[in-house]
Formats: sequence, C-alpha cells, structure tokens
Amino acid sequence: MTRTKKLALLWAVVVCLLLGHNAYLWLVQRIVPNTDIMALLPVQERDPVLQQSFSHMVDAAQQRVIVLVGAADWEDAKRAADAYNAVLAPRKDLFEATRIDEKTQGDWLSLFQRHSLTLLTAQQEAQLRAQPPQFWLETALGKLYSPFGGPKLGSWQQDPFGLFAGWVQERAQETPVRPRDGHLFVADARLQYVLLPLTLKVPALSMTAQETVLPLLKQAGDASRKAAPQAELIQAGVILHAAEASGQASGEVSTIGIGSLLGIILLMWFAFHSFKPISLIMLSIGIGFLGALSVCWLVFGQIHLMTLVFGASLIGVAQDYGIYFLSNRLSADEKLDSPALLKRLLPGLGLTLLAAVIGYMGLALTPFPGLRQMAVFSALGLVFAWLTVVFWFPALVGARALKAGALVRVYGDALRRWPVLRVNRATLAAAVIFVLAAGYGISRLGANDDIRLLQNPPKHLIDDQIKLSKLTDAPTPVQYFLVRGASAEEVLQREEALKAKLDKLIVGGGITGYQAVSNWVPSARTQAARRALIEQKLLGDDGPLPGLAKQTGEDAQWIAATRAGLLAAGTPLTPEDFLKSPASEPSRHLWLGDTGGVHASIVALRGLGRAAVPEVMRAADGLQGVQWVDKVAEISSVLGRYRENMSWVVLGAYALVFAMLFPRYRGRTWRVLAPTALASVATLAILGFASQNLQLFHVLALLLLLGVGVDYGIFMQERPDNRGNAAWMAVGMSASSTFLSFGLLGLSKTPALQAFGLTMLLGIALAWLIVPCFGTIKESKHD
Repeated sequence: MTRTKKLALLWAVVVCLLLGHNAYLWLVQRIVPNTDIMALLPVQERDPVLQQSFSHMVDAAQQRVIVLVGAADWEDAKRAADAYNAVLAPRKDLFEATRIDEKTQGDWLSLFQRHSLTLLTAQQEAQLRAQPPQFWLETALGKLYSPFGGPKLGSWQQDPFGLFAGWVQERAQETPVRPRDGHLFVADARLQYVLLPLTLKVPALSMTAQETVLPLLKQAGDASRKAAPQAELIQAGVILHAAEASGQASGEVSTIGIGSLLGIILLMWFAFHSFKPISLIMLSIGIGFLGALSVCWLVFGQIHLMTLVFGASLIGVAQDYGIYFLSNRLSADEKLDSPALLKRLLPGLGLTLLAAVIGYMGLALTPFPGLRQMAVFSALGLVFAWLTVVFWFPALVGARALKAGALVRVYGDALRRWPVLRVNRATLAAAVIFVLAAGYGISRLGANDDIRLLQNPPKHLIDDQIKLSKLTDAPTPVQYFLVRGASAEEVLQREEALKAKLDKLIVGGGITGYQAVSNWVPSARTQAARRALIEQKLLGDDGPLPGLAKQTGEDAQWIAATRAGLLAAGTPLTPEDFLKSPASEPSRHLWLGDTGGVHASIVALRGLGRAAVPEVMRAADGLQGVQWVDKVAEISSVLGRYRENMSWVVLGAYALVFAMLFPRYRGRTWRVLAPTALASVATLAILGFASQNLQLFHVLALLLLLGVGVDYGIFMQERPDNRGNAAWMAVGMSASSTFLSFGLLGLSKTPALQAFGLTMLLGIALAWLIVPCFGTIKESKHD
C-alpha cells in the first residue's frame, strides 16, 4: 500500500469518527443552537459583582412576557383580556400568571403591618420633627371622622395617625399600575388597559420553547380581538425578540449557505464540465463543517446560532485549497502524478492555510465570546478542509481526471491583457491618483461604536416596548446604580444616601422615580431612629395620644392598649424577612446579597432619558460604594477600544505574515502582500466616500481579508511569470466563491454581519483585480 493510500485511509477513520460524533450530537443529544444574544457580549471578568448585577437585571426581565389589552371602554378591555387569558390558562406547563385578588393584597401587607412603626415616608419623618402634638391630634381625628381621611389599612386604632397607610400609598406610587375588578389596570389619555404579567416556565431563549409559545400567544391575541374587535394589544418580552432573531438567523443560514453552494457548483461546472470536481470540493467543505462543529462543541460545550450564520461564509474560503489543487492538476503535465504534484504545491498550500488561520485567530483576540467561537469554528473548518484536500485529493484525482471547460479558456485569456505594474510614468501617475483618492476617502471616515447601531429588531416590537415602558413607567435594565458594602446594613445606608440625591433629580425632572430594596426595608439605623421619633412625638405622655383618648371618650386603659399595639409593630424589618415575603417578588432582582464577601444591591431608575444621563450619573460622586452602571456605554466603549486596538493588530498581522512568507519568497514577499494591503486601503476609502462610520466589525473584516487575500498573492507568486491558467484560475474561482459567500453576508439584516460582509465584499473584489498587476517577468527559483 502506497503512502498516499495509507494517509487517505487514516483520514477516512477520522472522518468516520466525525460523522459518528455529529450523528450523536444531532440525533441522540438533540443539540439546539444557543440564541442568547447576550452570550455574544463580553463578560466583565475583573468585576464579578458588576457582572452579577447585570445578570440579575437581565434574568429578571428574560422570563417575563407583559401583555397589555386596551380599549376605550373598561368592560371591553376586560372582556378581551379574559379571552386572552382563557387561551393560555390551560397551559400551566408554559405560563405562570400573576394572581390578583384580595388575598394576594392581604399577603403583601401582612409582613409590613408587623413592622409598621418603623416604616415612614421622608415627608412623614419631616412632619414628625416639625409639627406640634395638636397637628397629629387633628390628623387622627380627621381620619376617624372624615370619610375622605385617606386610605385605611386595618382598624383605626392600629394606625390612628395614618402613617402606615401613607407609607403604603407612597410604595404604590412606584408604579402607575393599580388593581381594579380583579385585574391590573393602567391607562393613558386614550385607552384603558388590562395588564397581564406572565412568567415563562420554559427558557425564553430556547428555540423549542419559542416554537411552542409564540403560536399560543398569537392564538390568544386572535381570541382577544375576536372578543373585542376594537381592542389594542401590546406584547413585550425577551422571547419575542429572541424568536425574531432566531428566525432571521435561520433564514440567513439558509440563504448564505445555499447561495454560496449554488454559486460554487455553477463555477465548478463552467470550469471543469464535470461533477467529480464539484463533489470533491463539497466533500472538503462538508468535512470542514463536521470537524469544526465537533471540536467547537467539545471546546465550548454549545454552539451559537450566529456562529453557524458566520460559519456559512466559511464555504467561500474552505474551497480555496481544493480549487488550487484542481487548477494545478488541470494545467500540469499528465506525466506528473498527483502525489508528486501535491508535494510541489504543499508549501504554498501550507502558507495559505497559515495566513487564513492567522486572520481568523485575530478575531479570537477580542473579549467577545461570540467572536471567539466564530473564529475557532472558522479556523477549524479550514484546517479540516485543508487536511481533506491533502489526504484525499491526490488519491482521488488522477492525471487525466479533469478537462478544461470554456470558462478556463476565456478567463485565462483575460490574464494576458491584464496590466502589470512597472517602474514607468503610467505606474507613477496611477500611484499618485490612488494616494490622493484614498487619502481623501479615508479622511471622510467617521467612527461610531454605539452598540445600539448593531441592533435591528423589528419596528413593531420596538413600538410595543416603547408604549409599554411609557404606560408602566418601568426602569431600564441596562442603566442603574450598583451599591456595595461590607454588610447588608451598610448597603442599605448607602442606598439611602444615594436616594437623598436622587430625590432632587426627581424634583428637577431628570427621572420619575427609582426602585430600591431600601424603599421597603430601611436600614436598621433609620428604623431605630424612626421608632424613637414616633415614641417621642406621638406615644409619650405629653404627646397627642392622651388628647386623642379624651376627644373620643376613651380611658387610660385604651391609651395603654393603643401604645402597646403600636410598639408591638416596632421590631426592625430585615432584608431576609422581606425577601421571603410575596411582596418582594417584583424587587428580588435588586438585591444581590453576599457576593464573595461583598454585599451589593441595585438601585433602578424610572423615566430616565438620554439627556439626563450625565446629570444622573453624577449622583454617585462622593458616595462611597456607589457605582453608576451603563451597560450600553460600557459595551460601546469596549467596541471602540477594541476597534483601535485591532487596527494595530491588523498592522501587526501584516508584519507577522510578511515574516512568515519571507523565507520562501525573499525579494518578492512584498508582491504577495501588496494587493491585499492596497485592497484594504481602497476599501476604507470607498467606505469613507459612502459616508460609513467605521466600527469594530469593519476592522475585523480587514484582518480576515488579510488571511484570505494573501492566498491570491501566494497563488500568483508561486509561479510569478506564469501567464497560463493554473494560478490565475485558482485566484478567480476562489475570489468568486468568497465574493459570493461574503457578499451574501453583506445582505444580512444583522448590522454587525452586514458591516463585516460589505468590507469583505469590497476587499476581495479589489484584491482579485489588483493581484495580477504585481506579477514579475523573472523566473522563480522554485520552478
């Protein structure tokens, strides 16, 4: 058995293992691609508390679906909402609805009633300090006799001065949503809405769950409109965005993958007029995918849907090696057998793989887990495709196995008329024009790293989210204050100091309010001070209590019983007690508790607009342990920093590839790299002329362009004086298929992929056009 056949058999064993592993993954383990967009974002590893706070905010929102059913008439709104609920109610395995009745409200209040003496609003505390006993005597009598004396919770004797009722009323102001007729009610100037908060029992980011939940939501919406045709339906939730993104990504995988395959098949057919080369190229690409998926799964434990979308463009690169071998086989002497031909081509093939892997690995230098997985997937795919060409093609493609098609002859003739740069006036003039045009175009390039520019959710989901936020005055999950301390008590005290500053911003209109655990559980220091204040001002012998007994005809026994009852509700309320109660459910995500020895919490802001952010973030100035967190700004800053850093990495990669190529090409090394470098500069200039803002993904594409474009230089410089077809054919077919795959990526509705694809599209086309200009007329010593 020859060495070529042994290697082919060995590779067949590896491919069988890959097939078995992929079959196990898809058929037995039934893996599902990860659709969590947040998984693509960088992890703040240096600050686990900060990362955990963001997870708390995101996780709290992730499993929620909020539905608003509105109508001008309240009865219509209730009827439509009941019809909506009736569809979902049987699916208790999917949804958990929030129960609204008197028992629910009673459960919420019972905890606070046991600690009511320590719960005061800031206004009540100020009044206690400023107002005389007569004020509180009249207040208590007013609440006893007046039908408009404000809300009452429990008996009058349990809260004669209305302090607890006032505190509860202030807590209710944290949201405009109110209970009404057994529903949650909210309204604007136009409609009255029933609010239906739903909690998903299945993962919102699971594609299987999305396929089950979304049809049910649609069915419920149809039932709602049937019950009240004029009803307006507003739905918001992460699962809606995730399902939209999953559908879009799945469609793009199909479009890019199938489009690339069809393009390559057509090219191969016109070039070789045979199915054998087509099947061989498809074989190398397929094994590349199988290998990349298997190893990626073993390394990362999951595969992201965006990796598969990006990996679909791998088709445009992985076929280069096969095309290079087949093109050279076609033009080589029939006396030269394929193993000998491969031996001649192997140095060039090895360098093309190395350059491409360097390009992809540059993506892995970023802090974005998604990009790292895409880079590893693509690099592995190239390695497996390359090994398939090296191990199998010499054994499967004989000297007479290929015939040239019409495309080879027509395309080959074009090279003879292609301009070749020489030291003359025409070249100098072209260089001057290029420098001036490129300089002007690049000078017009702006930069914008705002992460929001990389999102493209459907307009109806955005509109619904905006309406819902305005109606419910919900806080944003990406901008908040993180408060830390050595103990829970210190965290609560620091929250209170922060809130004192935020209260001034509410008066100024910067925000409409805030949510914090200390709203419900004041610090022990504050609770003790308030209890002492009430004992001194209201329950003392010279306080209003004796006067109140006299006015109502009660005796000393009543005074003692009332004082004892109020003091019994004066034990301190702790965060632990609060978090165990049903009332804490909407606020639990704000309390991080003990995180590695550090206690932490979140103060979320309501009604925060972009213009007020600079003023709001200054509220943390001078407050120890209080940090402003703006995840949008943080990620945008990371994008900007890495856009600058990766620009230097691109230059470094050119230097690295130059050093790698120099031992083989010596004085001609610059000719290998110059076409790709000029294509990159020209691409930046075109983006500038098109008034595009430079993003990280443009720069990353330039890095990959180096890895792909240098292949063309290597192909041509392997036989620099060859005006025949082999190298030029390989360059043309490789560029055309890469052009197809990344060109289709440029059609992606995901802005990041679109920027990436557009840059690659321009760069590959230019590199293809430029590379013949750097040919030489001297014989290579490698011939």
